[in-house]
Amino acid sequence: MTAPFLAVAPRQGSLCWPVNSARPSCWFHRVFRWLRIPGIAALLLFALWLLLPPCGLLPEGITWSRQVHDRGGKLLKLTLSGDGKYRLWTPLAEMPRPLIAATLAHEDHRFNDHAGVDVISLGRAVWGVLCGAPRGGASTLTMQLARLRFGLNTKTVAGKAEQMLRAIQLERHYSKDQILEAYLNLAPYGGNVEGIGAAAVRWMGRKPAELTFHECVAFSLVPQRPFRRGPGAGEPDAAFPVLQARLCALIRGAGLPGDDAFRLPATRRPLPGAAPHAVRLLLRRFAEAPVLTSSLDSRMQEILEHSITDFVHEWGGRGVRNACAMLVHAPSREIRASVGSADFSSARISGQVDGVMARRSPGSLLKPFIYGLAIDQGLIHPASLLSDAPAVFGEYRPENFDRGFTGPVTAAEALYRSRNLPAVNLMAQLKAPGFYGFLIDGGVALTRPAGYYGLTLTLGGAEIRMEEAAALYAMLAADGTYRPLSWTAGQSGETGRRLLSPAACYCVRTMLMPPQPALPGEAYTAGFGHVSWKTGTSHGFRDAWAAGICGDHVLLVWVGDFDGRSNGDFTGRTTAGPLLFQALARLDLDRVDRPVPEGLTKTDLCAVSGHLPGPHCGHRKSGWYLPGVSPVASCELHQEIYMDGATGLRVAANDGRPGLVREVYECWPPEMLELFRKAGLPRRALPPMESSAVPRAGGSLRITSPQSSLTYSLRASHALRRTIPLRVDAAAGVRSVFWFAGNEFLGSCDPGQSLEWKAAPGVFRIRAVDDCGRSSTTEVRVEMLP
Repeated sequence: MTAPFLAVAPRQGSLCWPVNSARPSCWFHRVFRWLRIPGIAALLLFALWLLLPPCGLLPEGITWSRQVHDRGGKLLKLTLSGDGKYRLWTPLAEMPRPLIAATLAHEDHRFNDHAGVDVISLGRAVWGVLCGAPRGGASTLTMQLARLRFGLNTKTVAGKAEQMLRAIQLERHYSKDQILEAYLNLAPYGGNVEGIGAAAVRWMGRKPAELTFHECVAFSLVPQRPFRRGPGAGEPDAAFPVLQARLCALIRGAGLPGDDAFRLPATRRPLPGAAPHAVRLLLRRFAEAPVLTSSLDSRMQEILEHSITDFVHEWGGRGVRNACAMLVHAPSREIRASVGSADFSSARISGQVDGVMARRSPGSLLKPFIYGLAIDQGLIHPASLLSDAPAVFGEYRPENFDRGFTGPVTAAEALYRSRNLPAVNLMAQLKAPGFYGFLIDGGVALTRPAGYYGLTLTLGGAEIRMEEAAALYAMLAADGTYRPLSWTAGQSGETGRRLLSPAACYCVRTMLMPPQPALPGEAYTAGFGHVSWKTGTSHGFRDAWAAGICGDHVLLVWVGDFDGRSNGDFTGRTTAGPLLFQALARLDLDRVDRPVPEGLTKTDLCAVSGHLPGPHCGHRKSGWYLPGVSPVASCELHQEIYMDGATGLRVAANDGRPGLVREVYECWPPEMLELFRKAGLPRRALPPMESSAVPRAGGSLRITSPQSSLTYSLRASHALRRTIPLRVDAAAGVRSVFWFAGNEFLGSCDPGQSLEWKAAPGVFRIRAVDDCGRSSTTEVRVEMLP
């Protein structure tokens, strides 16, 4: 029997359907085969995208420019980056919206819709190349950032492929805002300018946020052809105005006439160069800060620079070639202006040296602080009488600037006229730590111990920086509290150290005010009676200083040469003083009437002695003093005496005899009378006493030389240093003073004279006795040098 069908065994691994079953259509096989390869590729690409390693958004080792502004935000300096570019990091939030919109519209309008590579633009570009009709580039903004970030050569196929891969890598790890921010900070904007932050400052002199709409549109077109479209590049390409008008219309949604399009500057804007010394110092002191807001005031800086330039030009015939100046706001201690030399660019005067920071001898510039300390320690008040007379302090024999002396002089006059001898004598009387300790606490970097300088600190024995001197004068102009000066704005919160009382500062400022009308030779102070000022002249006429306090500001000036050249015209009052007041007149600073500090009292004083007036004081004046501190007593200078009318001799008292004459005399001590005589200002001496009269026991005797606080070093080989002068401050009426070293009698002299003592090495107890029985003692140490 024949089988109804032929059974054929199917091949292993093949599908077998029954004869009557339906076979699937072939389209399923075709679709499956068509999707299998792209699907696998997509999965591989996705895996590759996930595995892309992170990378930096900015080039490795990139450096940025730094900005220095004045206190009002005006740019003073824009530095180059380490690779010679102007490049400022600007956050996206500080970039103008029109710039961002125009950049995206021109460079990559589908920026937010792709993952680093715009497939549509890429396909259009490839098709254009195949057809021989280029239809624009396919480079996205992310791809441009990749080229800038990795320094790629995108003119080759390999470079272009790496650019796309890097773009995808950036998109993998960073947000769109981060990519856009990085691109706008790295894009070229002409010349050596990169980033819109530097472009706005370098080309327009403004911050990016201050750019106008048309400026933003114009800048958005520059990165595509920076050497043709950047500022100062000459005539831009013909497409520039067309593209600009199109972008304006696209952004605003309406057409704009072509002549409304903004054109970038044809010439490059010069960079600011004000305060070069101060800016350099700021960049060095704040090396990590990319943006610095200084305490400088551009207007005041410019006035001070022009004042120095004009002064040097005017005084050039007298050998004046260089000068420096610093202006400080005393309440905040902020430096408002600083001029380091007369011409920064002049090699002839070493103009790039910053004289403000150089160490120079101040001469008498620091004397006011000795007087301030003496007032606080109760040694003087402004009307106290001081002795301007020759004095010897061990081996130190100071002299006045004019090599003369004026005899008795008030403290105020001694300070204003800058007499050396009274100031040295006051410094010798200061309590420890003395003037040296005051300078250390006041921020002066003294490099030697106190013994090295001795009393020479009074007259400029230690070098000082103008910045240090300005800090001390700012303290004097304020409340006596020392705080270091600030080069940046808003840094005045430091507490500081109180070195002088407000009362002492007030007294010293009044002592330094010039009289009105001005003194002969000081005509330049006319109209400046409210300014407290002081000068200084270094030994050998190498440095001329002047410091002035005007309201809340302190101005210091220096005239000289950086090479230390001597010039007889380099004196404080004849050279630095005119520059100081010329600059003050131009600055036109506000006057400030400061209240009298608490505890300071004004009262009537004897116009001659400076003490509280007695019943016989005929002339009086008002003066300041600190009750309980200042050495104020009743005046004993003016005394009523009786003379025999027939003999003219003084009698001890009114004994009722006929013919007695009563008069008021100034009873000066003998040493003061001698000073007046030597100064050419003789005073009327008391009439001699009757031989039977007994002199009054009032008054005192005080040894003024030698001083117990000093060691006297004598030199047997030096004629002027073989002896020690013995002097006293004696009471009126004393005629002789007797000197003893222990029990050894040394000799006698008139109270207004000195006895030269040839001392041997050792420690001696020196005793002085006057002819009225009063005595004074002191202990002194003597050493003998070869």
